[in-house]
Amino acid sequence: MDYISNTLDNLVHQTAFFNLSWGNALMIIVACVFLYLAIAKGFEPLLLTPIAFGMLLVNIYPDIMLSIEDSSNGVGGLLYYFYLLDEWAILPSLIFMGVGAMTDFGPLIANPKSFLLGAAAQFGIFSAYFGAIAFGFNDKAAAAISIIGGADGPTSIFLAGKLGQTALLGPIAVAAYSYMSLVPIIQPPIMKLLTTKKERSIKMGQLRPVSKLEKILFPIVVTIVVCLILPTTAPLVGMLMLGNLFKESGVVRQLTDTASNALMYIVVIILGTSVGATTSAEAFLNKETLAIVVLGLVAFAFGTAAGVLFGKLMCIATKGKVNPLIGSAGVSAVPMAARVSQKVGAEEDPSNFLLMHAMGPNVAGVIGTAVAAGTFMAVFGVF
Repeated sequence: MDYISNTLDNLVHQTAFFNLSWGNALMIIVACVFLYLAIAKGFEPLLLTPIAFGMLLVNIYPDIMLSIEDSSNGVGGLLYYFYLLDEWAILPSLIFMGVGAMTDFGPLIANPKSFLLGAAAQFGIFSAYFGAIAFGFNDKAAAAISIIGGADGPTSIFLAGKLGQTALLGPIAVAAYSYMSLVPIIQPPIMKLLTTKKERSIKMGQLRPVSKLEKILFPIVVTIVVCLILPTTAPLVGMLMLGNLFKESGVVRQLTDTASNALMYIVVIILGTSVGATTSAEAFLNKETLAIVVLGLVAFAFGTAAGVLFGKLMCIATKGKVNPLIGSAGVSAVPMAARVSQKVGAEEDPSNFLLMHAMGPNVAGVIGTAVAAGTFMAVFGVF
């Protein structure tokens, strides 16, 4: 009888209820809210669903992220091995290859001035950098946090790992991916606040046709130029351009399909769940994390505002030929930010089609964020 009672007592105490803190309970609620936003509201479910589920798992069973060093038998938790691929910058680079294989760079080639809008939107990164220093973070931590302003999850993870800020990688990645997912909520109020109805209604002329040769040469030239100037950008810019070369060359259709579909989705699952699993209550519920989340939101808002304001300047310079809304797409969230530009413009005039025009700054923003990360690495002597 004692054996049975002791066995039942052990089984009961093995349940997660006896180890669940109030912090774990709070994070489980947050995970459920994220799942609701992803499934019921459709806010970038491909990103938010695995992140939220990883968050759910680690707060119910923390040992799923147990490191090898802390393990009694030399075997780490499942998601810990996924997380190592984040730290080693493997998954962010593969994500960039998939993005390149899925993205048409034609709008950027047809309108090179889009590079200026993409550059303007990077203002959020540098505002976050100085803001993080003001909050008391050291230089490298501030640099890692600042990339959130570009709404670029892979680059945020890549830079945090390269700068040795693994303790902050979880909050940084979750903040970056959360803001990427919430682009449709965060950007429109800023865009409408900074533009007039007349500006939002501007119809832009059709982009010039881009030849196949231009599309093939573009990734090669960009790789050579950018990587010669900033070799540290090679893992990101190189993979982005390799994926795009697969797409545009037309001779490796199998590689294009794999990079943009099967491989991309596998990487998103592994990266999303491992990022979500860094949000245990002990690691996430502290003042430092709260500061990162706030700084990321401010930086993202600043980046959006800077892109729109530069778009207004281009509108004036071109005598009303540029719709300022496309400037908001200069952040790195591809293609979500471009879709938001289209949506806000269509609200003023349903016949207005801004998507292809917004894709130029959007692609430029991806390149710009990678260049910003490479610049920080060069400044701190990290390779």
